[in-house]
Amino acid sequence: MSEPILFEQRGAVALLTLNRPDTCNALSGEAMFAAFEQIVDRLNADLGIRAAVLTGAGSSFCSGGNVAEMRDRTGMFAGSPEQIAQNYRDGIQRIPRAFQRLQVPIIAAVNGAAIGAGNDLACLCDIRIAAHTARFAESFVKVGIVPGDGGCWLLPRVVGASRAAELALTGDTIYANEAYRIGLVSRVVEADALLDEALALAARIATNPSQVLRWTKQLLQQARTGTLDEALDAAGRLQGLAHHTAEHAEAVAAFFDKRVPRFGC
Repeated sequence: MSEPILFEQRGAVALLTLNRPDTCNALSGEAMFAAFEQIVDRLNADLGIRAAVLTGAGSSFCSGGNVAEMRDRTGMFAGSPEQIAQNYRDGIQRIPRAFQRLQVPIIAAVNGAAIGAGNDLACLCDIRIAAHTARFAESFVKVGIVPGDGGCWLLPRVVGASRAAELALTGDTIYANEAYRIGLVSRVVEADALLDEALALAARIATNPSQVLRWTKQLLQQARTGTLDEALDAAGRLQGLAHHTAEHAEAVAAFFDKRVPRFGC
């Protein structure tokens, strides 16, 4: 079987492609869960990668959980209620935990349906860009389950509590323009321009110093749950480190020389 997630490096940008188009890139199976963990480790270890883009092969971004396995009570959905809870911990919940420790800024290029856990996967990314053909649904209630992958924690932090509640409690599908209106995505583009737009944005991010990008993402993540005092303490600590980096010295020198800075890895 082919790799569940394809990895391609384009300069300082990594392109990640969910590679299960036959299941609309469903999040299912040990190989898929392990692939997310391995890719996060790979990105974190390489300071030469400053940004990443995540998209889906075929016509879907990600269809979420495998409904056929739900029907057949196989895979994650097998066993007693207690066993299913453990299956979730050992299975799909490894994805949000992996993203929680991802240091590299990541953009979701949503090329098609982002349904259920697929919608939550997009929410795990720092930035979301949608093709005009994309659609989104926090649709767990439609198959009689709850968002077991952390969606009720993720979605309110992206679109706010009221809109998150509306999406999660109705399970309604929304399309790209509505996703843009409520802030679920930051822009909508033509389908054939999606990947180029996402890669161009990633390249703009990647012109900046690698370590400072990672520290800035760390502060953004901490701000989801931390207090202002905690945010100020963390910012001060990381700022102290930043002022002693070679990248800071180069950026300041370039500012006064009126030139583009040249950063190493």
